[in-house]
Amino acid sequence: MGNAQSPQTNSRFITAARAFTQNELEDLKSLFFSLAAQSNSSGKFVSPSVFESFFGLRGPLGERLFDLVTQKRKDQKLTYEDLVVAKGTYEKGTNEEIKEFIYQLLDVSGDGALGRSDLESVLVQILTHVFSSTNNETGFDSHQDAVQIFIRAATFSENDERFTYEDFKHWCTLLPSVRKFLGSLLMPPEVGRPGCQVPRLVYGENIDSHLVLLKKEYAWHIGGALPQHELEEWRLLYHSSINGLSFTTFLGNITRTCSNDGGPTVLIVKDKEGYIYGGYASQAWERHGDFYGDLKSFLFQLYPKASIYKPTGANNNLQWCAVNFSSDSIPNGIGFGGRANHFGLFVSASFDQGHTFTCTTFGSPCLSKTNRVELEVIECWGVGGEEKGSGSHNNNGVKGSVLERFKEDRNMLKMVGLANSSE
Repeated sequence: MGNAQSPQTNSRFITAARAFTQNELEDLKSLFFSLAAQSNSSGKFVSPSVFESFFGLRGPLGERLFDLVTQKRKDQKLTYEDLVVAKGTYEKGTNEEIKEFIYQLLDVSGDGALGRSDLESVLVQILTHVFSSTNNETGFDSHQDAVQIFIRAATFSENDERFTYEDFKHWCTLLPSVRKFLGSLLMPPEVGRPGCQVPRLVYGENIDSHLVLLKKEYAWHIGGALPQHELEEWRLLYHSSINGLSFTTFLGNITRTCSNDGGPTVLIVKDKEGYIYGGYASQAWERHGDFYGDLKSFLFQLYPKASIYKPTGANNNLQWCAVNFSSDSIPNGIGFGGRANHFGLFVSASFDQGHTFTCTTFGSPCLSKTNRVELEVIECWGVGGEEKGSGSHNNNGVKGSVLERFKEDRNMLKMVGLANSSE
């Protein structure tokens, strides 16, 4: 079918075809003939323009993908065999084969020397694609600011110019949203391509959007480390500029809003050095005298660079929430990772100070310019949508039945360690 194939290509096709079921091969054949018909090629090949249009990719990234899928023949003709070989490698191959394919994909200039300009070009196209499907302002000028925070997460070898394969693999661990997007480009965009999901950010109409730390690019970045069902809607539960720098108010807001057994939250802080960072708490914030939580939690940086740090398995010191303890060995406040008084991230109960240290729990560095930080803004988002039956986005309103309000009050007392004081 199509162009004459070399014995090596035929061998690759035979090997790749074994990775698919017969039904999957029939589906690929139907897709190929559909695209070939649009290419006016008598069913022999798919043209670059039809390929790029179907997969929703334009510009250098789309051109580079077409070049790789056609095995760099430069004949502008994609055959059925090409499609099977590409999908067999890119979607059915080993983890290392997929990474190698993506690494080659990043070299949009095609000169064999992957560098900073290649990454910038790819990131511009990714962000343009992801946010072109939304009708909301991104908060960044033409994505250039966002591109730079992702570029700063990269390590360049050889005089800060060459992006090696090892550099690339490390970069992918820090930017899971980028990795998801680049790993799913042969999936039609309308079926929900991984790496394109941006949570809907919900907050009161009276809140100035410029006060909110969580820009949409940041939410997309954090969401790359979360499952699909947690990317629908995130609601602002607490903001220090609106609610005041108050630990009590913070606990009250998240308890009142997350009274159905709690729920995951995203905590974000901005310190007086201008650094923005935080953590994803997979479990509800509850009063404990020690660490708790599970391996779904992670730390992240948002500015001046973007990175995500997942648990290494070195220990189980994941979440910390201490309220009204009098011992110096149990610092009051909330935190992630490390150990008491030496956390990966800690916000003191005064809510104006904190610290961040290199942390083996998450393999994370100090998240700010200095270990000890003065906090300027603190905000917390509820992940996964509003509790059923609440009927309101107003975090400060009293809602529900008397029994529901009693449950909220009991949860708040539990947070501060007073739930059983009258029993």
